[in-house]
Amino acid sequence: MAISDTARENHRKLFPKHISTLAVTDPELIEIFDNFAFDEVLAHGRLDIRTRMMAILASLIAQQTLSEYTVMLGAALTVGVTPVEAKEILYQSVPYVGIAKTFDFIHATNDVLEKRGVKLPLEGQSTTSQETRFEKGLALSKSIFGEMIDAMYAQAPENQKHFQRFLSANCFGDYYTRSGLDIKTREMLTFSMLLSMGGCEPQLKGHIRGNAAVGNDKETLIGVVTQLLPYIGYPRALTALACLNEILPEGGPGAQ
Repeated sequence: MAISDTARENHRKLFPKHISTLAVTDPELIEIFDNFAFDEVLAHGRLDIRTRMMAILASLIAQQTLSEYTVMLGAALTVGVTPVEAKEILYQSVPYVGIAKTFDFIHATNDVLEKRGVKLPLEGQSTTSQETRFEKGLALSKSIFGEMIDAMYAQAPENQKHFQRFLSANCFGDYYTRSGLDIKTREMLTFSMLLSMGGCEPQLKGHIRGNAAVGNDKETLIGVVTQLLPYIGYPRALTALACLNEILPEGGPGAQ
């Protein structure tokens, strides 16, 4: 087996002048992986390279794969993902994976950006205040999920209603309302993180509905799963497909 010309060229676009040490120590594995990830997989779906790289970064954060994330962040910046977008992907992950799992990624991202001459901190992207975060977050979540939000408030026991308020003010009010990424991209990133973590199928199904509501149809989401497959493995990819088929059946609304 040899690495295909297509795989070599796609790899070169992401990692110009990079010489893989694993190509020396583990040539068979690199041939298999590169031909799959940088040739065969890329033949499926309609994601552009920037969107694909943003989904991969979100997935790697969710999986806690810091070394791979650092390498792929450099590749993402090389193909046009902006420093603001890179930081917003990272910030978007905080309410989903938690600050404890994001902490090292923040420092790694800062190191990569500073080595590329990017001055920190970047321009702020917040659009809410302490006074407006709940109202704006609630309104945004309702614009995506509709009556489901009212039902979640109504069904929550009194001693658990604060979780619903946290979701409105913090998850949506503090993070989703930020500029730097549009809502379609943020929902796609959330989908990428949830399917990559595993064990979050109820939330994954909810955000499949959310993605469909903001314009990310089933084919787009299948494209995301396809591009993440080399990085997440088959069990989580197939679980994501099962959730997609349950929520967006073939030929049904949102499938096109």
